[in-house]
Parts: sequence; C-alpha cells; structure tokens
Amino acid sequence: MSPSSASECYTLYKKTYMKNEDVTPIVPVLSKFGVLLIFTFGVFAAVIATALFAYLQYKYNYRTDAEPIRPPSHLPSESSLNINDESTIGLPLKSGGLQPFEEVEDTACISEAITSLQLALEMRLSGKKKKAIKLFQHAVALAPQHPDVLNHYGEFLEHTQNDVIRANEFYVRALTYEPNHESAMMNRERTARVVEELDKRLLRRIDEKRDALSAIPDNNAALTRAKKEAYFQHIYHTVGIEGNTMNLAQTRAIVETRTAVAGKSIDEHNEILGLDAAMKYINATLVNRIGSITLKDILEIHLRVLGHVDPIEGGHFRRTQVYVGGHIPPGPGDIHYLMEEFTSWLNSERAVRLHPVRYAALAHYKLVHIHPFSDGNGRTSRLLMNTILMQAGYPPVIIHKHHRHKYYEYLQIANTGHVSPFVRFIAECTEQTLDLFLWATTEFSKQVPALSQESLIRDRHRTIVLDSEGSGDFIDD
Repeated sequence: MSPSSASECYTLYKKTYMKNEDVTPIVPVLSKFGVLLIFTFGVFAAVIATALFAYLQYKYNYRTDAEPIRPPSHLPSESSLNINDESTIGLPLKSGGLQPFEEVEDTACISEAITSLQLALEMRLSGKKKKAIKLFQHAVALAPQHPDVLNHYGEFLEHTQNDVIRANEFYVRALTYEPNHESAMMNRERTARVVEELDKRLLRRIDEKRDALSAIPDNNAALTRAKKEAYFQHIYHTVGIEGNTMNLAQTRAIVETRTAVAGKSIDEHNEILGLDAAMKYINATLVNRIGSITLKDILEIHLRVLGHVDPIEGGHFRRTQVYVGGHIPPGPGDIHYLMEEFTSWLNSERAVRLHPVRYAALAHYKLVHIHPFSDGNGRTSRLLMNTILMQAGYPPVIIHKHHRHKYYEYLQIANTGHVSPFVRFIAECTEQTLDLFLWATTEFSKQVPALSQESLIRDRHRTIVLDSEGSGDFIDD
C-alpha cells in the first residue's frame, strides 16, 4: 500500500469514528495495556495451577509413570528378616526351659511363678515328683531372675534328683540377682566343694580315655574308619547347629564328590564346603605346630569358613554392630583392640597351663562373646576350640546338633558371669566324642554309629548324695 492510500484510509477512519473531536481515542490505549494485563494474568494463573497440581500429586501420591510414593520405613524388610544369618540368630532355649535373663519380668508373671512355686513345694512334700518338676520348670520359665524360685528349684534338684551340679548352678544364679540371699549362700557354700571335686573327676576320666585312644596305633583300620566317620559327623553337626538342613549322608556326598543335592540351597552347600576347607587348613598347618595361635590364624580359619558363602566378609572383622539375642557384642570400633587382647590371653602362660578342655572351652566362649565377624562366629569359635584340643591329643569334639538348645543356654549363662556350666558342657561333649572313638575301635565293632543315635547321646546322671553336715558321699554313675 502506498503512503497516499494509507493517508486516505486514516482520513476516512477519522471521519467515520471520530466525528466528535472531544472523544479520546480509546482503542489504541487499550491495545497497549490490555495485552500486558492479559499476559501477566496468564503467567500468574499458570504458576498457581502448577503449584496446585504439585500439591495434589504429593498429597495423594499420584504419579502416572511410576509406582505410588510410600513413606520411608525404619523397620527391616521381610526379606532381610528371613535371612538365616548367624549374627542375628538369638539364643534359643528349650520349650518350657529357661528364658533369656534379660527379659523383663512383669508383675503378672512373677505372681503366677510364685503360685506355681508354692504348688511345686506342696507336690514335693506329698511325694509327687513328676508334677513337682513341671511346676518348678514353669515357675523358672515365668520368673528366671527370681532368687526364691531359683533357690527352691536348686534344692529340689539337689535333694530329690541328686543332681548337685545343676543345683549349684541355680544357687549361683540366685546369688547373681540377690547377692545377700541367705539360703542360696548357704546352699552354694555347701555344694561348691562337691561340684569342684566332680569337675576334677570328669577331667581325670577324660584324660584317661584320651590316653587309651592315643595308645591305639595310627594304622589301626578301625581307628582310620572312626576318624573318617567323625570328620563327616563333625561337619554335619557343626553346620546343623546353625540351621543347615543337610542330613549326614548328604553332607558326606558333598564333601566326597562335590555333587549338588537337589532341593537344597547354594548357601547350605557352601557352608559344608567352607567348613571342610577350614578343617583341612587346621589339619595341615595348626595341629602339629609348636608355638602360639596368632590373630592371622583365626582370620585364616574364618576366611575358609565364610569364603564360599560370603567371600567379601570372609577373613575380615565386621564393620557394623550386630545383635545376638539378649547379648549385644562390642562395637566394631573396639574389635581390633579386643582381638589383640584375646590373642594375648590365648598365648599367655596362665591360659596354656589350664587343663586343655578348660582352655579350649574358655577360648571358644571368649571369641564368640566378642563376636568379631558379621557371620560365622560360632563355627570359627568351635574350630578354634578343636584346634586347641587336637594340639593336646584329643579328637575334634562334636557338639550334637540336637543339643543346640543346651549349647546356647550355657553360652547365655556365661554372659551373666558364670562360665563354669559352659566349660562343663564342653567337657561332657569331649567325653562323649572319646566314647565314640573307643567304642568304634573295640574288637567286635563292625561300624561307627551315627551320633544321632540316642543310645550314645544320653544325659549323664550325677548321683552324689550329701549328708546333713555336707560331707560328700560320692556314688559313681
């Protein structure tokens, strides 16, 4: 369009719409500010809409391209709770037996325990021993820290069951929770000498059986078979204590042929292979060594125990806190110092001069109490115990998997400051293992029995009777 044409159009527009010269030209003014106002309003509305949408999305967890947002949880996941990790396994106890000492006893439990105790005493007076036993056990289960319950149950075991050793254990535990309990103090003082003499007798008997086994030539065919069978049984029971479900035949097949067992987990296979590797390492390097057991030796044992299951953690101290039932082991920052202190004790003259069974049992307890590893602490502790025993001429001791409840119970009692019951338990397991070897090497023995046979796993009855003055009339089994 030419300038003249534009001028003509503007003149026409002015004549048509602006006939009155006093009227202000509104349209051009609205064009400038209106656009700016609309643009500003649109931006503001967009901001409000975006903020509102974000708020609704957060409130209702609304997302179209992902799973709904869930609040964080401070509880462990179900998968982590189902992991069979030795470091999180508690101290299981027999049904109806003693419960963890750390458990808080409420008023209702104590009241029921006292009632059960009174009924038990009445049953005892009326001669109903079986009912009395059940009532005593019920009372102890309800109030495991009540000194009167513990003391009366000890008196029942001593005078009615002739079990002075267990009675003494209950007297000691009663004094743990009430040091000035007069009746428990008198009972403990009376039975302490008898129990000490019984322990000495047990250790002398063990030494005699060890010497009898040592007199058998190494090339004896029956002894060779017994050693081989005991090797498989040791692996079977040791991993079984931790929950491994392989039976003895499956364990033997894995060790001998390295073939997999259908329906069993990889970890269960690797636990057996790891223990096999650790025992071979001990046999090749530590059994015949003259000298101390070092920290490096313990780490090498653990490396093989856990190497197949968890190669990253094998041979290394844990870097996190663990919890074992009622026992809370030392923090990870203290482990190096405590393990150095432990190995110093392990090689001290005081420790080495102990009876080998006492020495081995204390080494086992001290190591498992520190709990230096994230997993495999029990297996490593039992292997260390057997290293000490084999260096002293004993066969590797087998702790029967069916006795795992007693095993954990005595470890728990040791945590309260009374380690003697655990040492005594290890001594009894040592004697049972020696009995197995001696039975297998007798002239007419055809095969080595499995330790699962109840005929060989019997509870030894302590038949010691005390007269009124407390002098011990000893009656052997």
